[in-house]
Amino acid sequence: MPFIGISSLKRISAVLVSLFLLTSTVSANAEDDSTRQALRPNIVLIMADDLGFETIGAYGGVSYKTPVLDDLARQGVRFEHCYAQPLCTPTRVKLMTGQSNIRNYVDFGVLHRSQKTFANLFRDSGYATCIVGKWQLGTELDVPKHFGFAEHCLWHFETRKERFPNPVLTTNGKTKQYINGEYGPDIVAQYGMDFIRRNKDRPFLLYYPMILTHCPFCPTPDSQDWDPKSKGSPKYKGDPKYFGDMVFYMDKIVGQLLTCLEETGVRDHTIVIFVGDNGTDRPIVSKLEDGRAIAGAKNKTIDAGMRVPLIVDWPGRAAKGQVVDDLVDMSDFLPTICQAGGIGLPKDFIVDGQSFLPQVKGQTGKPRDSIYVWYSRNGEKKKNFAPKIFARNQQYKLYSSGPLFDVVLDPLEKQPLNIETLDDKVHDVRNQLQTKIDQYKGLRLSSIKQAKTADN
Repeated sequence: MPFIGISSLKRISAVLVSLFLLTSTVSANAEDDSTRQALRPNIVLIMADDLGFETIGAYGGVSYKTPVLDDLARQGVRFEHCYAQPLCTPTRVKLMTGQSNIRNYVDFGVLHRSQKTFANLFRDSGYATCIVGKWQLGTELDVPKHFGFAEHCLWHFETRKERFPNPVLTTNGKTKQYINGEYGPDIVAQYGMDFIRRNKDRPFLLYYPMILTHCPFCPTPDSQDWDPKSKGSPKYKGDPKYFGDMVFYMDKIVGQLLTCLEETGVRDHTIVIFVGDNGTDRPIVSKLEDGRAIAGAKNKTIDAGMRVPLIVDWPGRAAKGQVVDDLVDMSDFLPTICQAGGIGLPKDFIVDGQSFLPQVKGQTGKPRDSIYVWYSRNGEKKKNFAPKIFARNQQYKLYSSGPLFDVVLDPLEKQPLNIETLDDKVHDVRNQLQTKIDQYKGLRLSSIKQAKTADN
């Protein structure tokens, strides 16, 4: 055995110490990274299709059974004044980009490819991202990935074929016709739950714009007359008698997602948000416990066309059982979930919304004094283009064309208030709403114009 001198031993010891310190530092850094990742909450954002506030038991609805959502409201926070756009695509564009439709809405079924969504921000920040359910924001097969979703299982790309029994769905760019009695909402929900299981050890964003409860109103697998061989409803609207079954099944799927979060051990570290995309469809009339009957008003700008349920739960962080009267707009969701995930917005990222995360936690936050709405189903694609433009608070709504309504006393907006007889308080509210409208003048498609200018 060769002799090793004292100086050599010292050099070897120094090397070993250095290696130990380096290994310890790398390990500590890895642990720090892991800890930082673990501290970032998961986001599960569920958006029901054509579901107004009056359909949910927690909001006083008595026509349908929604036990899961009622319990979620008891465990979390329920917002009384959340307002969507009156139709699905305008709401999706507003929610995903955080911007008013005046800036970036081009046409029904389209999200302009120059836009960035919350999924782009979350994916770039290291989150696993997935969307399941209903797309309706472009026909190209690459659009979900383009807008930030690494995975997808969706209805409605290049086809308007059946979405319920034996559906046509597209999963990660591949379209398939199901023929063995499968139910579309089950397939997309199962994919979402598989995504949760595969990503339980890293932060994830699951966006689930549901297929339910949109028409055609037809049997679910829990209905007595469910037919697994059905090719779908022969009528676009279907039969309204099945709407209750569809609401119950929607609620059941939400329960399955919550169970999946529990079973994977991530429930306490996940923010669950449930919201509707617009009011209930027009054939449906629902009752409230106070005796009122609410007729669905999808595609109308009255309250029944725009007021939707919003329930948020974050175990240990949400203010349990609290009911919040603050206004919430669809543009508020992007800044809310970004704040929750610790995701900063790029300097050039325009956001019209403001975070309601403080209210979820039981804090005062910075409540909105009003909501601005620019609404046109087809953008400027049709002749006689005339968007509905208004601003509102919890009680009053002012249209840019002049009429002012007390929507608490006159929810159907049948009789505008007489401007000449307004008291000082209401007159001040009218001025505030007019100021809100004026803030957005001249901004039509500004985000898209800026994007095109940057490209050139």
